[in-house]
Amino acid sequence: MTPESIDLQGRVALVTGGSRGIGRAVAIALARAGAAVAVNYRERLDQAREVADAIRSSGRRAIVVPADVSLRQPVDELVARVNRELGPVDILINNAGIAPVRSIEQLDEADFDRTIAVNLKSAFLCTQAVVPSMRARKWGRIVNISSAAARGPGIVGVHYNAAKAGLEGLTRGYASRLAGEGITVNAVAPGPIETEMAEPLKQTDAVTRIPVGRFGGADEVAQAVLMVLANGFITGQTIGINGGMLYA
Repeated sequence: MTPESIDLQGRVALVTGGSRGIGRAVAIALARAGAAVAVNYRERLDQAREVADAIRSSGRRAIVVPADVSLRQPVDELVARVNRELGPVDILINNAGIAPVRSIEQLDEADFDRTIAVNLKSAFLCTQAVVPSMRARKWGRIVNISSAAARGPGIVGVHYNAAKAGLEGLTRGYASRLAGEGITVNAVAPGPIETEMAEPLKQTDAVTRIPVGRFGGADEVAQAVLMVLANGFITGQTIGINGGMLYA
């Protein structure tokens, strides 16, 4: 699916962690499909601005909004600003995440708590913040960026396994409760993707475990997100993009 084959004219999208990697690719794809896009970031202002500039150059509206989405107050302020400057959020992409590689021996409580907060709690907080307005308009699309590590061993660590598996449970829980209100909730679960976050994986034998013989591209993940957004009959599902590593 390409941006040209889905019409998001008049829709407002919020992409958390949208300054780089998968978030950047998704934000630009959404804009090409017609959406106005809020690009959330935590630290990388310059990169977030580059994404917004690319969106504006295509003739779409864009804003950059800083927020640590693992915390309730910043999330509420983030959504309030998007509402003021672009309009109510129609499309939420919960992409913010971290992937600190830790062995069982290296993993400590702080690593575990932070990974759960950024990768899982953030999706809960952002979803809670946008669902009321989606319900009021009887339309919404939520896509959570999971990982092959939710269902496979992965190589980041058990903290990452737990966060992404929890994210898929969160996806199904919201999907079942919102399906009758015009709101779909799905997950997209990439395997190793050519992004900055995946750099540590290149020092391992990860590519040998991928049947297609290469890492995926961020644009390929964005294509899957658009596919899910376009189909109102898909909800509660996890779409795997892993080069044949796992079969659901």
